[in-house]
Amino acid sequence: MAGNRALLGELIAEAVAILIIISFGCSVAAMIVLYDPNPYRTSYWGVCITWGLATTIAIYVTGAISGTHANPAVTLALATYRGFPWRKVLPYMGAQVLGAFIGAAIVYALYWNVIDHYLAEQHLTRAGGGAAGIFFTAPGLAVTPFKAFLDQIILTAFLVFGVFAVTDEFNTMAPQANFGALIIGLLVATIGASAGNLEAWALNPARDLGPRIFAWLFGWGESAFPGLPNYWWGPIAGPLIGGLLGGGLQHLLIRPFLPRDKPLAGPR
Repeated sequence: MAGNRALLGELIAEAVAILIIISFGCSVAAMIVLYDPNPYRTSYWGVCITWGLATTIAIYVTGAISGTHANPAVTLALATYRGFPWRKVLPYMGAQVLGAFIGAAIVYALYWNVIDHYLAEQHLTRAGGGAAGIFFTAPGLAVTPFKAFLDQIILTAFLVFGVFAVTDEFNTMAPQANFGALIIGLLVATIGASAGNLEAWALNPARDLGPRIFAWLFGWGESAFPGLPNYWWGPIAGPLIGGLLGGGLQHLLIRPFLPRDKPLAGPR
């Protein structure tokens, strides 16, 4: 019974964590998409730091309960390399997608009237993909779906490599006293600042899939699934592969050489 209650708390924490990230992150996307001129036209770093600080806030709110994976790619990598229980992987992923869906619903509740105004002014439709960028990602200028998929592998590898490094128990240079949450948020922001225009730096299957499902249910239809241009699978498969790659590289190239006075925890 106690174990079931603990797992329930972890799942709630995971859902809340990504709900926070999506509520702030997709809201800043709405500020970009729906307003002309948008408030970030000359200050793109503001967009990046909003996503990053949303991640930091989510970690501070829920980290003591679930560890704040808030990302199926992180959960999969932790199970593969750091001993996270495999029996929790699918429940964590389900909670993450659900939390992202609810986060998208919150953004819609804030902005639905502005969305409708924007679509009318621009002579666009939801089914045609109008304002879809608020909720889910898509390949950017000159980027094909397959190239976007490869980008997501690379960028998520950087993310998970960094997360593993910052949270490594043997890394004496890692931030102390719970300061790691801020560093992870800055890592998210840095990836966005350096590569966000490629395909909006999903880095997280739940971040894209939850809001995409919401958008599909609320009128975006085929622009959400299969997506324009048939990209729905990219931000799911790419980050999952990238997370395994990044976690594996940190586990193989860095962790064995960190100073330690006790055996490695978890699988090697």
